[in-house]
Order: sequence, then structure tokens, then C-alpha cells
Amino acid sequence: MKLLILNGPNLNLLGKREPEIYGSETFEDYFRKLQLKYKNVELDYFQSNSEGAIIDKLHEVGFSYDGIVINAGAYTHTSVAIADAISGITTPVVEVHISNVHQRETFRHHSFLSPVCKGVILGFGLKSYDLGVESFL
Repeated sequence: MKLLILNGPNLNLLGKREPEIYGSETFEDYFRKLQLKYKNVELDYFQSNSEGAIIDKLHEVGFSYDGIVINAGAYTHTSVAIADAISGITTPVVEVHISNVHQRETFRHHSFLSPVCKGVILGFGLKSYDLGVESFL
């Protein structure tokens, strides 16, 4: 099984940015733990602060991977283009969020991605990614 974890804007700052919301662990450190935990799964990771790069990556892997776990960050709430990219590929996508976005600012309550994703996991901290991976197993 081949899965991609795709992170959007500002998630490169995990471990530094708002640790009270996102924790103090970097995603790179966490990703190594995921790779050790899921040894039978080929896990790839991509992060970009650019909407276009995220769309390009979805197009690149969206017909050959078994699944994509996406945390599009703020683009979740603004990007029709990323939603359209997900709609245009055959690889199933699970949307994840570290925080419970429904406990946060009102603008975070709407997702353009949720209607085109296989499922949504949120509010379990970095464990949300584990649950996203598990959803494909």
C-alpha cells in the first residue's frame, strides 16, 4: 500500500507555531514515528505553503497511490481549486486536522474539501494522521 500525507500552509511550523493548539513536536519527527508504526505501508510526505504546488502534487499522485491523507491547513476553508483537484483524481482522500476546527473561529467551521473526501478526522492532535492512515488499512 502506498499513501501520501499532504500538508498545506504553515504546517512546516509544527513544533514552533502555537504549541498550545498544535503541540510541540515537528511533523518530520512525527512522520518518522508513522513510518516505524506502519512498516508495511509505503508512506510519502509532502508539504507546501503554495496552493498550486498542493494541486500539482494531487495531480501527480492522484491516479497511482492507494490513498492521500490531507491537512490543507487554511486552504481547507478557502480553496475551491484544491477541492476540484480532489474531485478530479481517482485516489481516495481523507481530510485531517490536528485541532477540532469546530471549537475554533467561525470561518474554520466550513470546509470546501469535506464534500469531496472519503472522510474527515479532526481534533485528535497529531494522532489524527494515524487515524487517517488507519482508514486505508
